[in-house]
Amino acid sequence: MTGHTTRAERMAQPRAADAIKTLAEASGGCIRPVQLRRTDLDTGQVEQVIIPCGVTLATLCPACAERAQSLRAAQCREGWHLENEPIPPPATPDDWQTWLLEQRAELQQLRDRMHAAGDETAGLDELIGEVDTELARSGIRGNPDPGARKKPRHRSTRRRQDAPALPRRAIGPRTTGKVYTAPGGKMFRPSMFLTLTLDSYGRVLEDGTPANRETYDYRRAARDAIHFAALVDRFIQNLRRFLGYDVQYFAAIEPQRRLAPHAHIALRGTVSRTDLRQVLGATYHQVWWPSTDVIRFAADQLPVWHEASGNYLDPATGKCCPPGTRPSTLSARTTRRCTWPGSGLSSTPRACSPGPRTPAGASATSPST
Repeated sequence: MTGHTTRAERMAQPRAADAIKTLAEASGGCIRPVQLRRTDLDTGQVEQVIIPCGVTLATLCPACAERAQSLRAAQCREGWHLENEPIPPPATPDDWQTWLLEQRAELQQLRDRMHAAGDETAGLDELIGEVDTELARSGIRGNPDPGARKKPRHRSTRRRQDAPALPRRAIGPRTTGKVYTAPGGKMFRPSMFLTLTLDSYGRVLEDGTPANRETYDYRRAARDAIHFAALVDRFIQNLRRFLGYDVQYFAAIEPQRRLAPHAHIALRGTVSRTDLRQVLGATYHQVWWPSTDVIRFAADQLPVWHEASGNYLDPATGKCCPPGTRPSTLSARTTRRCTWPGSGLSSTPRACSPGPRTPAGASATSPST
């Protein structure tokens, strides 16, 4: 189009971004690609790399969601009935890797002797780093010097004392379920389908709205929806620890008519109903502690950050924030530190130097039912 045009005519013209998006959808390409920049450390050359977004929701990117669905279907079809473990054992190091490890050991011994004698070891440290880089390029996994590991991160896994008993067995190196043998000698490796559904918050109508707004538990419905992902994640962790092997599964989360989420899980192997109820009871008991019914701090008097202990203190007492602090009354920084449902699960708040450690189960409350 040439010549003078009005603003209305220009606004009616198609946009380039919409045209490119339509073309990508028609050709099965990603409509939300991620652009990365890759730099060659040897030459300094910089190039742009575009990768698919990889989302699994068709409303965001139909092409990536379809590819993800096809991949999951292929994995399920090819791996569900495997009798052997799909992950092979580690390979034997080749001659080049073995030679590099020998050189690494000799350099480390020389470095330790020089360090004990008080000599400078900067040159050897640089050479050892180069050997470690070459080992990584050759395909060796792990750290060749276990003594030089970084300080591990310790996170509390303390359970409540009144939580239902949940034995933790030693994890075996397998992912396949138990094999059963029939009297005729035929072997079976059954699987099971499990549906996890949240409890009712009150009767609903045909359109999913509450039948009685006065008695419907809106608070618990919102809380369950927010922390349902943490609930399912902790359930799988507890189930694997309880059974003693890395249970494999395929799952999908869908909303019910009342908009409460529920999960459909296909498990490899079988679990008795008694064991499932025990795991479910312990999981729900852990996730919904501490209670959020009591507001500990008002909006005009928030906890104070204590830099030396790395925790928040009660401005009135000078002690650590008590368990059960309600996140809606705290600042964004506070909610990342204080223990509340969905964050620390079964752990108690970390004690700081000005105040005593909170005993396990001190603020225990019964789970919602």
